[in-house]
Amino acid sequence: MEKNCSEVNYLRLSVTDRCNLRCKYCMPEEGIDFVPHSEILSYEELLRFVRLSVSEGIKKVRITGGEPLVRKGIIDFLTRLNSQNSLRDISITTNGVLLREFAKPLKMAGINRINISLDTLREERFISITRRNYFNEVMEGISEAQKVGFDPIKINVVIIRGINDDEIEDFARLTLDNPLHVRFIEFMPVGNNTNWKVSRFVSEDEIKAKISGLGRLIQVEHDPLGGPARRFKIQGGAGEIGFIGAMSHEFCSSCNRLRLTSEGKLRSCLFSDKEIDIKSPMRDGADDEKLKGLIREAMRIKANIKGKVLSSSRKKCIRPMFSIGG
Repeated sequence: MEKNCSEVNYLRLSVTDRCNLRCKYCMPEEGIDFVPHSEILSYEELLRFVRLSVSEGIKKVRITGGEPLVRKGIIDFLTRLNSQNSLRDISITTNGVLLREFAKPLKMAGINRINISLDTLREERFISITRRNYFNEVMEGISEAQKVGFDPIKINVVIIRGINDDEIEDFARLTLDNPLHVRFIEFMPVGNNTNWKVSRFVSEDEIKAKISGLGRLIQVEHDPLGGPARRFKIQGGAGEIGFIGAMSHEFCSSCNRLRLTSEGKLRSCLFSDKEIDIKSPMRDGADDEKLKGLIREAMRIKANIKGKVLSSSRKKCIRPMFSIGG
């Protein structure tokens, strides 16, 4: 059965492709061709696009990057985004490096839910993975986010064999005594990623098997506005565990999201390189109806993609993740 366009209610909005980390599986250490600042959508353009998306059924927006907190003026933008739209949920994904400074302003801007990308709980390994020495800043940022009352705080961890698969249980234990939500994400072949190899892939089932030794996993009811994670709690635990098995457990038929890149390309699917240009017609003077038509077209494309991309042998997109928006 084809997805009804009205089910697409979640927009991931990238505000920059810049990042203050250089994670090995995401981007090279140097020589990166970032989008020129003039080609990045302005905050006014982003606000207009969100307003039109809401009129077409979008109810939830997640701000992504790159690292969204490196963009100047981000707090004012989020405040306006929260006040000008009838969204049911606005959240942000960050690597946590600047979170100690931004946690309170983010909360005051109306952000209640936050995702923090963190692939290791060991300082030396953090430096190796990210090529930057910001481990303590991230830990302090998580602590500050807890203090100011973010709920939930989600920790996103990409599991890679031989890199951090020996920390699966350590991450899961975080949910026993803390109300943290840990999301285990399968390593995906996104962009020209020479680090992705089948031998480094750890499936959702393998991750779950390791965690099961900590206690019985109890399934949590799915949130209609939520992402693709299959959600569980360890019996008696304070927090929650989620599994995003994009490679081993295809969820195309239930995916509810669109992605807008920082330079204005609207994508219906992470694993499809088909994009709709929003920026050019917007800057050429397109009226609201024209732009809403493009949003509806992206929703129609999504309805027709279903499982066709992930059921193919390719399971890969050309763009790197930092240029798409996480």
